[in-house]
Order: sequence, then structure tokens, then C-alpha cells
Amino acid sequence: MSASDLPDELWARVLELGAGAASSALGFRDLCALAIASRRLRRLSLHPYLWSALLSRDFPTQSSQPSSASSSSSQQQLHPKSVYKTKFERHKVRMAEARRRVVFEAEGRVLACRRRLTQLEESLQEEGEKMKAAAQELDNLERVRRASVALNVWQPQVVRGRQKQLVQQCTVPVDSRLSDVNMELKVCEQQIATYKNIYNKEKEKLNEYEEALKRAIYHPLQSSHTSSIANEPQAKRKKRKYACH
Repeated sequence: MSASDLPDELWARVLELGAGAASSALGFRDLCALAIASRRLRRLSLHPYLWSALLSRDFPTQSSQPSSASSSSSQQQLHPKSVYKTKFERHKVRMAEARRRVVFEAEGRVLACRRRLTQLEESLQEEGEKMKAAAQELDNLERVRRASVALNVWQPQVVRGRQKQLVQQCTVPVDSRLSDVNMELKVCEQQIATYKNIYNKEKEKLNEYEEALKRAIYHPLQSSHTSSIANEPQAKRKKRKYACH
């Protein structure tokens, strides 16, 4: 016996068992697919009990909420499939809004992390310039100190004159300033190491946030559904659209 030989009562019972199953064995897409299979299945798939069962299963909270007399009377006049379609469209809007919020939050985290990285790069550049200036000053002070020591020993007059001029041009105490500059160099090195450590951690966070943003933007079900619909012939798309409305 083929499936076409089954009486309507058995087909209706099979559909009722599928629609009423807690495991979501039969969904609204399945009923829409059945509706385009044949006129007989279309008639059976439009049974109000099937769509009422789907309403109770897919929107239990909304179905249990009390409604006013006018809204309840208007819903009683509508086919359960129309009520399901209305609630499903509202659910899609809510889900789209929720996804947009998730995307906006992910984008905000990415932008904030990039701003922190930019600030850290600027701080690293400033500390690097300070360290370079301190190193240059340290080199000059070392030359002055060596020239000051060399003045105590005999040397040609020309060389002695250059060293004396170098010592006279220095207006700060060499020994105390050397100590201060060495301390500045150590502080710069520690600060640069701290900034680099923070920068690397922020870079890792940025990679995580960017991956989270990609996941939030990517919608595999929507993409696959859109691509499959786009690849269908126009006549088939019209037939499917007619069956699901």
C-alpha cells in the first residue's frame, strides 16, 4: 500500500501526532512543504487543530496570556494559521531587534578596545621619546664627566681646550644629574614594559571581540534560507509563497 492509498483519517492522525509532539517533530515549515505537495495534503495541512497545536507548542507564553474580549473574539474568527503567522512575524521582529542589540554591543566593545589600543600606542610613543631624550642627555653627561676627569692629567693644549669648553658649557652638577637621568631611564623602561603588557592583553581582547562581532553578524539559518530561496525557480517560489500564506 502506497502513501496515497491511506485514508484521510490516517493522514490526519499522523499530522496531529506530529504537530502535538513535544519534540517538535512537525513544524510550520513542514506543514507549508506538505501544502505544496498535493491538493489533498494542502487540505489536510490546513486543519485548524494542527495550527492550534503549533500555537500552543511554539508560543506557549503568548497563548496563555489573557486578552481582552475584543481581541479574543477577533482571534476566534481567524484561522489558527493566520494567528500563528501574525505571532511568528512579531517573533521574527523581536529576534531581529535582539540580534541588532547584540551586534551594536559587540561593535561598541570593538570600538572601545581600538580606542584603548590607540591611546596605548600614543603613550608608548611618548615614553619612547622621553627615553630617547634621556639616553641622549646621559650620553652628553658621560662625555662631560670624562672631560672633567681628563682635565686633571696632561694632554695637548688643543684637546685640553675642547674638553675645558665642554665642561664649562654644562650648567648642572654632573654627578647628581647622572643619577637623576639613570633613574628616569629605569622609570621609562618600566613604564614601556607595563604599556606593552597592557597593549598585548588589549590586543587579545580585540581579537576576541572581533570574533564575537563576526558571530553576532553571521546568521547561518537566515543566510542558508535566503540563498536557497534565491536559487529556486520563480514559479516554485511563487508556489511556496502561496502555500505558506
